[in-house]
Amino acid sequence: MLRSVLSRSLLRVCDRGSIRLPAHNYSAASAIPAPNPQPDVHFNKIFINNEWHDAVSRKTFPSINPATGEVICQVAEGDKADVDKAVKAAREAFRLGSPWRRLDASDRGLLLNRLADQIEKHAAYLAALETLDNGKPYAVAYSVDVPMVVKCLRYYAGWADKWEGKTIPVDGDYFSYTRHEPIGVCGQIIPWNFPLLMQAWKLGPALATGNTVVMKVAEQTPLTALYVASLIKEVGFPPGVVNIVPGYGPTAGAAISTHMDIDKVAFTGSTEVGHLIQQAAGRSNLKKVTLELGGKSPNIILSDANMEEAVEQAHFALFFNQGQCCCAGSRTFVQEDIYQEFLERSVERARRRVVGDPFSLQTEQGPQVDEEQFQKILGYISSGKRDGAKLMCGGGVAADRGYFIQPTVFGEVQDGMTIAQEEIFGPVMQILKFKTLEEVIERANNTKYGLAAAVFTKDIDKAHYVSGALRAGTVCFLSGGDSGPGLLCVGWKGSTAMMCLVPRLRSGATRLQETGVSWESTAWTTTPKLKR
Repeated sequence: MLRSVLSRSLLRVCDRGSIRLPAHNYSAASAIPAPNPQPDVHFNKIFINNEWHDAVSRKTFPSINPATGEVICQVAEGDKADVDKAVKAAREAFRLGSPWRRLDASDRGLLLNRLADQIEKHAAYLAALETLDNGKPYAVAYSVDVPMVVKCLRYYAGWADKWEGKTIPVDGDYFSYTRHEPIGVCGQIIPWNFPLLMQAWKLGPALATGNTVVMKVAEQTPLTALYVASLIKEVGFPPGVVNIVPGYGPTAGAAISTHMDIDKVAFTGSTEVGHLIQQAAGRSNLKKVTLELGGKSPNIILSDANMEEAVEQAHFALFFNQGQCCCAGSRTFVQEDIYQEFLERSVERARRRVVGDPFSLQTEQGPQVDEEQFQKILGYISSGKRDGAKLMCGGGVAADRGYFIQPTVFGEVQDGMTIAQEEIFGPVMQILKFKTLEEVIERANNTKYGLAAAVFTKDIDKAHYVSGALRAGTVCFLSGGDSGPGLLCVGWKGSTAMMCLVPRLRSGATRLQETGVSWESTAWTTTPKLKR
């Protein structure tokens, strides 16, 4: 899902050990609390109607610690029967006249704010549990993921009572007006790379607008979502408003996609699964669908860019979150007259990257999420070497146990190579050479994806010219990626991010492109107008 967490705030850094962390925090705390590397697991069952249930089948699956490969606990394995129970509860909670439907919009906002307060209160525990279950560095989970969750929920809490309709002048003796109504029961399927944040991105807008939710959490990372479910009950959401079913995609996920009593499905994950969900929605009840899918996003470095800044931002854009971001800047295009210097500096930076125990505050990169992803990435590295790309550093396993991979950089990458075409979703950087703006625009657009892009130059005319020509939903200038709950989540082509966040969207016949500029950078220059 994202390179969008948070190059802008990561620029405002203070060094704490080896990892670069935001100088600000979302609470009054001035330092990261010491982690508990063995947090207790309090909840491992299915959450329906504000109660905890075993799976109807009584099946369980193991949740694995990716740093060790060891089992953390067994989790109830939901499937179609459990989804049916959850949908029944959600439908009853959405019934006309129910406590949830009669709740004032401002009170929905109050509940979301209370949930944000509780997540903030339990930040250290949630960050530690996220690290245990997902493998991301604790320092990042505490300083980035949890604060973003809190901000997202508070943002939507503020929107709850601001869904305004219109009066429309029409001919004749008529009074015409519009209202914004909740859709109904929303099925939500979230990924494993940002478990807490993706849960908030889905819950925030759905609950603020009065919907009820049946959420399938990723089988790799169910634990923090289930703990948040306990907080949802604690702060006072009525039974059935939020239901959380851990399970597998082909069973629980498919049941949500095809369910005749679910009114909308929202999915974040791979483009391949997105196709299946869209098809399932069409074959069932034509439920509304929003998808935020994969990417192979270009990072374009022009010859006048600030070299030090461009190297660090490109490194962040690729390696952040172990490379497990749908918006990762995974095709780094560098203009030929600075290519060699950029390549050498990028290799040097990758070799300095600290890989290891995710609970250490010095660690920049933890393990990949599971054995399947680990082997997939190693397969892509082998493919790059077979295709003739030059392995500059890394390329192997980084630890004796767990799913750690060395930060890897390939040079001399060509567009036709598999590593330049397919989403690797791991710490593997590909650096490509280009000559002219026209060439790099054509090559950058030559992909089935269209999620994000970035441009590094001191010339604002060039930046806007390239941005306008790129077929990507989000384009950043002088930044490896920006995000916030008030920004859009736009994708084109096979990335198809359908406005997961901003509620101000109005549908129409045009497509949106978001452009973000980092002002914490060198001064702009201008050139004569570039023609399109």
